[in-house]
Formats: sequence, structure tokens, C-alpha cells
Amino acid sequence: MPRILSIDYGQKRTGIAVTDEMQIIASGLTTVPTPTLIDFLKDYFLKEKVEAVLIGEPKQMNGQPSESASVIKGFVTHFSNIFPDMKVVRVDERFTSKMAFQTMIDSGLSKKKRQDKGLIDEISATIMLQDYLSSKRF
Repeated sequence: MPRILSIDYGQKRTGIAVTDEMQIIASGLTTVPTPTLIDFLKDYFLKEKVEAVLIGEPKQMNGQPSESASVIKGFVTHFSNIFPDMKVVRVDERFTSKMAFQTMIDSGLSKKKRQDKGLIDEISATIMLQDYLSSKRF
């Protein structure tokens, strides 16, 4: 069974998470500098079968698009042009960064490690993916 990949897109760096081959568990994969993201994905897609890519959709509390929504929409368009056969699923990413930071605290990570914004992005991508998997089961 192919994997599902999740992207927490940012202007500087992007967190990436992926499912296992059975699409049961979401795990953080890595954080990459955003300018290298497309090259990373091309390489990853050559090595692994991926059936869909989740891309976070930033929204404000009232459900309206946030300031960064237009940047991410541009990335989605670019991604779809490069990978036209890849299914793209947009998912609400509200609160994922806060949840990721709380997860780091709950895990007992040191204050220094909690300042690693790349790790927060990777955990955020994992949370989006796990939420998506949970919603698919019901």
C-alpha cells in the first residue's frame, strides 16, 4: 500500500511526515529548507510509493484564510504543476504548532531542544497526518 505524506509548509523550512506502508501510523520524516523541498520530494517519490500529499491550510480562528495562505496556495499550484498525478489534500493546520510544542513539553524535551523550530514543523506535519488518518477511519 502506498504511503501518505504530510507537508507543513513554511517560507524558510518545511516539516514533513509520512505514514507507514499500511497507512496506520504517522511519523515525522524530516525538516528541509524550503528552497530544497521540491528536489527532496522528487527524490523521495522515486524511492517510495506515495498516493497522496497533505498540505496544511492555514486559517484564522474565524475560519478565514490566514496571512500565509496565499504563499501556500502558490506552493500548491507549483507542486501540482511539477507532480500533476499526485493527489493533493488540503487540511486545516490551526493549532498544530501549539500542539507540537505541547507535545515536546509532554515528552520531556529540554528547553534547548524545544527551541528547534524545525522539530516543531516536523511534529506539526505529523499531527496533521495523524488527524487525517483518524478522520479516515470513521
